[in-house]
Amino acid sequence: MNLELKKVIDQISKDKGIDRDLLIDTLEEAIRASVIKKYGDGLDIEVTFNEETGDIEVFQFKIVVDKVRDPDNEISLEEARRHDPNVELDDEMGFRLHVEDLGRIAAQSAKQVLIQRMRDAEQEIIYEEYKNRKNEIVSGIIQRRDRAGWIVNLGRTEALLPKEQQIPREHFRQGDRVEGLIIDVRKEGRGPQIIISRSHPDYMVALFRREVPEVADGTVNIMSVARDPGLRAKVAVLSQDSNVDPVGACVGVRGSRIHNIVQELRGERIDIVLWSPDIATYAANALSPARIAKIIVDDEEKTLEVVVPDDQLTPAIGKKGQNVKLAAKLLGWKIDIHSLTRFNQMYKNRQQLEQVASAAQISLADILDAGFDSLESLAAAENTDLMRIRGVDEDTVGILRTAINLLSPKVQAHDHEAESGTALHE
Repeated sequence: MNLELKKVIDQISKDKGIDRDLLIDTLEEAIRASVIKKYGDGLDIEVTFNEETGDIEVFQFKIVVDKVRDPDNEISLEEARRHDPNVELDDEMGFRLHVEDLGRIAAQSAKQVLIQRMRDAEQEIIYEEYKNRKNEIVSGIIQRRDRAGWIVNLGRTEALLPKEQQIPREHFRQGDRVEGLIIDVRKEGRGPQIIISRSHPDYMVALFRREVPEVADGTVNIMSVARDPGLRAKVAVLSQDSNVDPVGACVGVRGSRIHNIVQELRGERIDIVLWSPDIATYAANALSPARIAKIIVDDEEKTLEVVVPDDQLTPAIGKKGQNVKLAAKLLGWKIDIHSLTRFNQMYKNRQQLEQVASAAQISLADILDAGFDSLESLAAAENTDLMRIRGVDEDTVGILRTAINLLSPKVQAHDHEAESGTALHE
């Protein structure tokens, strides 16, 4: 050991960013482990790094005694005074061991321990660095694919882009540059596991924060995000400054800001929605581009019944229900959409069913729960089917049938024709 070791320690500390004292402690511990491995763990030894010479110095300590019973840890007074005439009984004396005497195996063992500790220290530094970078966008190079997803080289370490965090139908090749949002940093045996995502709603928030200064400085708040990754997304925004249009700020001049985000997300269409504390107004904005005729709010069930003109039903629902699904996810409410014609018919049916329920003194909810949604469906039902309604049995089904017939001109006419036909037949 010489000054070369000191240079190596200094270089490793500088290149790897590992604390120098930690490296020295690790080296001392490695040498101590090698000594114990060769000579046994019964020795009282101390290992120190000499900063001046760059040497690792190993000392064995022995107690001065009258009669030696443990040669490894004791030395007679007579022998001790050959080294130091002033020594007394029960004094502790240190004798230097030469590290080179440890042999090739011991030296290799020390080297392996040192390398492992260096690796552990480096991984700990990486973990500490990245655990505080959650919700931050990172960029890396696609390195390889494994069973869980893509391994992305971030420089000092690697990240995993799991299959479920990828944008569907997005393809990569080795060497491609890719961005993602850090969503988790886990401590694992092989080192920190950094998980990144391209499909997470927060990735879109981070992209807006990067591309839109008003979002970055808090002038515009992103209130909610709903994504169908790679296809379509809705982003609800609110301005803290009445002079700043939040939608315009996010879109940018000629769509420049939103274009950059769409391009990064491989063409994912993004609707910027104006947030409102009024749930009906918010829902109407969220269902854009469809025009809304009426919204009925059920605060208790957090359900919205949305009525649209007949020609707006398709855009309101969207392809494969995408528009209404994203709007519901954005609001966190259940949304039922009806055309105006269908709603009017439903309203008429509901009124008629309420009249039947009142006349028969049963609950409207029980009629609906039994699967009847119109007066016609009740009129067409057999008595056994009507008795599926809670509160209706053989004794009361006649009362219900009378109420149905009274409120249904068509049924009355049908019954009259049936009676006439019977009479003729007889």
